[in-house]
Amino acid sequence: MTFSDVRLQQAHAAIAALFLCLGLNYGTWAARIPALKAQLGINDAQLGFFLLASGLGAVFSFPLTAWVLQWFGTRKVCLFAVSGLPLVLLALSAVENYALAIVIMLAEGVLASCLNVAMNTQAVEFEQASGKMIMSRLHAIFSLGLLAAAMLAYMLVQHATPVLGWHFGLAAAMIVLGALYAGPRLIPSEPAAVGSGSGRRFVLPAGAAVGFGLLAFCGTIVEGSMNDWSALYLKDVAGVSQQLATLGLAAFSTTMFLARWFGDGWRLRFGARTLLVAGGLLSGGGLLLGIVAGGYVAGLLAFALIGVGMAAVSPCVYQGAAKHGAVTLAAVTTMGSVGALLGPPLIGFVAHTTSLSFGMGLVACMALFIAILARVVRW
Repeated sequence: MTFSDVRLQQAHAAIAALFLCLGLNYGTWAARIPALKAQLGINDAQLGFFLLASGLGAVFSFPLTAWVLQWFGTRKVCLFAVSGLPLVLLALSAVENYALAIVIMLAEGVLASCLNVAMNTQAVEFEQASGKMIMSRLHAIFSLGLLAAAMLAYMLVQHATPVLGWHFGLAAAMIVLGALYAGPRLIPSEPAAVGSGSGRRFVLPAGAAVGFGLLAFCGTIVEGSMNDWSALYLKDVAGVSQQLATLGLAAFSTTMFLARWFGDGWRLRFGARTLLVAGGLLSGGGLLLGIVAGGYVAGLLAFALIGVGMAAVSPCVYQGAAKHGAVTLAAVTTMGSVGALLGPPLIGFVAHTTSLSFGMGLVACMALFIAILARVVRW
């Protein structure tokens, strides 16, 4: 299938809009976790299960995603998933029953996972049609969406009444606009072509996939924990207001966006091993120093350093795994999803048993372990 240059530019912008929408969706509820916790009246352990529901929805949606891609194609799946995310945000803004909130988060995980797979497939189709590499910067745009969500939370948290209703309603409207823009401009896809080979089962990592899988596992734990727990750490440990606490996610998202935007050039210049060793040391060491120093400023600086250090993990790991074949890449992707599933609730359980500072210390150890693994993996 061939496209004109103008059509490809439109498709590029449309795919970028979807990445922005997913980041905006995720960042909106992640930045307001303290408010959601208060609205539901739950403790840290229950909050861990609340976050676990989203991860479960994402992991168990893989067979569903393969099926809908096979039958409907990437464009229709993108539109279906991105159209459902505003409804999830509106439901979260009003829910007060814990069991119902779990169901809503399961739906969030399913829709986010479907959109993630479908829009990344759209990106691959664009690269094949245009010969241009855009994947790294698309993930940077996802980080930009997280940043935009955090800044929106910062601006609205003191003025919205009801607090979550106005905030989440505005974010939902922005996602709807993004979906309306992207819809007619996405690359049309043939369902049968998209579904070919999608029936292959995921396999456990073996051989070279073990190291890459562990890197993906640790990386998603660190990144997911920053998204889900940074605001609560600043509020409960550093003792700042909900408004200032939202800037933790903003600091992390800003530096991750910038690092991902320039990440391809860094990888070509320094190599994947050097980037991940330096990134793991920077992230783990910076977070440990921030915990020991305590306070709001130290926390913000620590989260900013983690954004820089962790930005290259996913691009480098998936690119390295792809050299060993499709089965290895599928196994590594699965390991990353498991990390995203287990990480945030694990921090919640540790925080409930000890303290959130100890939970963040565990995140720092995961980042340092990435530096060790990067030295032994066969790049």
